[in-house]
Order: sequence, then C-alpha cells, then structure tokens
Amino acid sequence: MKKILLETKFSKLYMIIVIILTLLVVGGYYSYAMFTVNKEKSNAISIVTGTLSYDLSIDGAIGNTLSVNSGETKEFTVTLSNPNNRIARFNFYYIGALPDGVSAGYVTGDGLSTPPLAAGVNLEADGSVGASNVYKIRVTNNSGNNATITLGVQVGLDYNDLALPSNGHLFEEAKIEGPVADVIKMNIGENGAINTSDPDQTFITGTDPNNYIWYSGKLWRAVSIDPSDNSVKLITQWNISTVSFNEENNTAFVGSHMEEWLNDTSADGFLGNLREPEKFIKMDSVWNATVMTDTTKPAETTMVTDPVGLLNIYEYTMSYSGTTYNSGYLNNELYWWTITPYDVSSIWFIYTYGIASDDKFSYNNFGVRPTINLKSNIKIVDGEGTVDKPYRLSGDNDTDLSGTLLNTRYSGEYIRFGVGENNLYRIVSHENGIGTKVTSAEPLKSGETFVTSAFDNNGNINYSSTNIIGTFLNNDYLNTESSYLTIDDIAMIEDETKWYLGKVDYIDNYKLAKYHDIDMISMAPSTSAKIGLLRLGELMSGQFNIYDNNIEYYLVTPYKNEYHLWYIYPEAVGGHAVSNTVIGVRPALNLKSNVIITGGDGTLQNPFTLALA
Repeated sequence: MKKILLETKFSKLYMIIVIILTLLVVGGYYSYAMFTVNKEKSNAISIVTGTLSYDLSIDGAIGNTLSVNSGETKEFTVTLSNPNNRIARFNFYYIGALPDGVSAGYVTGDGLSTPPLAAGVNLEADGSVGASNVYKIRVTNNSGNNATITLGVQVGLDYNDLALPSNGHLFEEAKIEGPVADVIKMNIGENGAINTSDPDQTFITGTDPNNYIWYSGKLWRAVSIDPSDNSVKLITQWNISTVSFNEENNTAFVGSHMEEWLNDTSADGFLGNLREPEKFIKMDSVWNATVMTDTTKPAETTMVTDPVGLLNIYEYTMSYSGTTYNSGYLNNELYWWTITPYDVSSIWFIYTYGIASDDKFSYNNFGVRPTINLKSNIKIVDGEGTVDKPYRLSGDNDTDLSGTLLNTRYSGEYIRFGVGENNLYRIVSHENGIGTKVTSAEPLKSGETFVTSAFDNNGNINYSSTNIIGTFLNNDYLNTESSYLTIDDIAMIEDETKWYLGKVDYIDNYKLAKYHDIDMISMAPSTSAKIGLLRLGELMSGQFNIYDNNIEYYLVTPYKNEYHLWYIYPEAVGGHAVSNTVIGVRPALNLKSNVIITGGDGTLQNPFTLALA
C-alpha cells in the first residue's frame, strides 16, 4: 500500500515538473519573439511579431534607404514611430560599412532627436505624446559613385535592452570635413545656391547660405571660389573698423589709406593682427580696382596685388538672391567701402539695407570689411557653416586653451569680462607687445538703456582721467558698486595705458591718430590713464554687430577743428561732434601680461574665461 502511494506522489510530482518546463520553454519562445524585431530588408517597412511593430519614413514617405549622388551633401528627415498599443523600445542604425568617401551622421536642432544607443529608447504608445522620434541624418558623398545607405530598426519590450546586430552601426553626430571650396559647394543649404555663370569666379548666392567661417577671431562669409586654383574669397561678416578710403579727389586703391590699413603688418593695421597669414591666405592675391560707372563685370584694367583687399562692386551684386539688392547675404545694414572707384572723386560703397551707391567721396570715413583669399589646401574640420556653428579651419580650431596666456591670442576673439549685460568684450590688439588691449563688444548699458556721457563741457578735446568721460571711466566704471566690473576683473587691468591724441581730419591717414607727423615717425601727444577709448582707425572701432540696437560712441581722437571729437555712428560711419555732445561710452583697456585663459574657445558662442596666473 505504501509503495502504491509513493508511486502516485512521484507520478504527480513528475507531471508538475514536466508541465512547468513546458510552460517555460513555450513562454521563453514567445517572449523572445516579442523581445526584438530586425528590419533590414528593403521595403520591409512595418513588421509585426507578436504584438510589436514599428513604422519608418524618410522625408515623409515610407522607406528605409538614403540615396545621395556623387559630390552631393543631403539631409534626410527620418521618422520612427510606435504604432503599438503599449510602450516599446526601439533602436535605429545603418547596415553595413559606409562606402569609401561617404560620411553620415545625425544633426541636432529644435524638434530633432538624438539617435539612441545600442540599448534602445522607449517610445510611448500610439496616440500619446512621444509616439514618434524625428531624426535628421546628413550624408556627404565625396566618392566618385552614387551611394545608398540602408537603415535598420529593432523593436522590443520596454524593460529589455536591445543589442545591435553584427552588421549594425550607430550614427554619430555629423561633421563636415574637407577642403573649404568642396565643403561649401556640397553644403550650401536651402537658403543658398552656387552660380557658375562667370568662368572666372564661382559665386555663392542666396539669402543665408551655409558659408559662415570663423578664422583668426572674426566671422567671415565665403563669397566666391576661383576655379583655377580652388581658393576661396572671404569677407568679414561685420565691419572691423572705420577708415577714410583716401585723400580728397584720389580714388586709386594703390597707395591709398585703405590699402595701407588693410595690409599694415603692425599692431595698427589689419594684416598684422591675422593669425599666421602666410599659412592661411594667398599673399599674392589680385584685386580688380578698375573704375566702373555700373555694376557689370569690370575689365581687368587696374589690377592690384596685395594679401588683403576689398570686394569690387560687381562681386557684391553677384551675391544677390535674384535681382533684389537687399536680399543677398552680404547685406549687414551698415555702411562699408568696396574697392571700385566711380570716378576721380567718389567710390562705390554699400549703405543701409544693402543698397549700392556711388555718391560718396573718397575721404569719407566708412566701415571696412576686409577681404582675403583662403588657400586651396586649407580644410574645414568642424562646424556647419551657420551663424551659430560656423566652419572651423584646420590650424585655427584650438579646443583646449586652459592655461594659455591671453596675450598670445587674436584680434576679435571674445572674452567674458564685466558684469550682467556688459560682460562681453573683444580683443583689439597687442599694441604694447606685452598686454592685451580689449574693448566692450558694444557701448555700455544700464539695464536696457545705453550709458551716455559728454566728452567735456569746457571744450577740451584732449582725453584725460579728469575730464567728464575720463572721470566716469576711471572712477565710476572701476567701482564695483556700479556693477560694470568685478574685483577680479579690475585686478587684471594694467594700472596705466598710453592713449594717443593725434588730431585727424577727414582727408588724413588713419595713422595720424597715433603719430604726430605725416611721415609717421614721431609719436602723437598722449596721456596716461587706466581706462580709455579706442582711436580712429583702430581695430574694432566702427565694429557693430547689431544695427537696430546700438548707439553712437566717442573715440579718443580729436578732430582737426576746435571743440570737436571723432565718434562712430551706429551705421559704422565716422563723424565728429562738439565735446559737450552726450553720446555712448565704449571703454578700452589693457589687460596684464599674466592673464590666462581658463575656458572657452574665443567665439561669440563660447567666449574665453579669464584669471590671473
């Protein structure tokens, strides 16, 4: 009897174990079936295994391939959706190795998602917020053949990590690299175009093409490409200074004040403040300065060889989007010179709203947008060509500058200095060879209002620390209770700087602001003070970034007329006014030689942070 009972219990236990094992096997099979689904076949767009599926579309149409012709860069909008009635986990990748010469990566921005890691990302059920992820994938095809990239997707339960198949690869953030000319042509963007109608220059046109380049502390726009050598012509996005073109009734570029300023290799001029110009730019660039009474292509009558020049009026009009003068990307709403004479007394220039005009005399003081030609071997190594992410050049893309002395850096680079709305400054030059002259990026503000001051109420036109504007700068401005500077900022400033007070007339060379005589040998009268102002023709004087939100400001330079001082209009035009005129204040100062960089890369988006070594 006992034996029968034992056999019965053993039989029941055996049956229970068998049933459990069977359930585990079956459950495991179906659990695995729901766990992951791979989409690697072309045209296999929506696959259901168990209860899980997904939908994939490219630029709004169902598909899973990205096709790019040889020599093109294209961006694709990829949408991955969860059509299930429950949360599910998704992965997204490309299949197989990319062809040689082809690069692909994701682009970030508003409304775009970052492709998930191998473990996947959860998406809410269909009909809920987050049911879809939208990605932008940029593909650049530098190969000689058309290229197609096939996308793969995995879907599984929300609580299980996914794993890439052996031939699957995650997308990394897109980077555009290569020779400047090639990258610009392939990544011109939807607001730009390439115009090849002129056999001598391939022009970049449009309202806002992807042609922003950051080089040597300045933001530039690429204007054209020389097909003969693949060099690229650049012009600064903003005016860098305000300078008289030449003396009265002399519109020749050769021997002009303008030619000298652009190619001056000292701290006073433009070329002397560029980073390694022999490495980056064509030092034997040729500029067409032929007299023109219209804006058609000029004959090659007056050709000038210089490292730095200006655009001619024909090159400016070729940047238009269509035929509308103010629609081109070169319209910065400021006054600036071209290199083209109209006649013996006037020069073509561009003024507010991008209008080209010929009715201003050569001795007027207008803004300067220097122009250079980048060598063909210079390569883009980062950036997207947009204003927020300009292209960065190989050799000018410093990433870790912590501990670097500020006095080794370049004119135009941005620094964090000051408090609140006044906490952005720019490097001017290294005039004394030791420290670093800087100036506020725009005139001082108090809240939303610009700070204003008279130069002097007694007719004094020589700057000092005791006249009205000098007293403000060397007392109130240096008082931490005034909320312009911190104690640490003040500790970085040189105790004294020499400010040159040379008088300048409209027709004079810009150097007279620093030198006493026309031979530029003896120094002009000067004064010493901790804080001062920029002088006429100095780098960053006449520089504006925001036309609609700015104010005229004083320079330290006296005008050759009793009681008058030079100042800069918001349109970047130099003018003069009596010393008791109340206008804006833009301080200039020298930082000590032991000021070091603690962070940042010197761009507007990421200014240098500083400390005393």
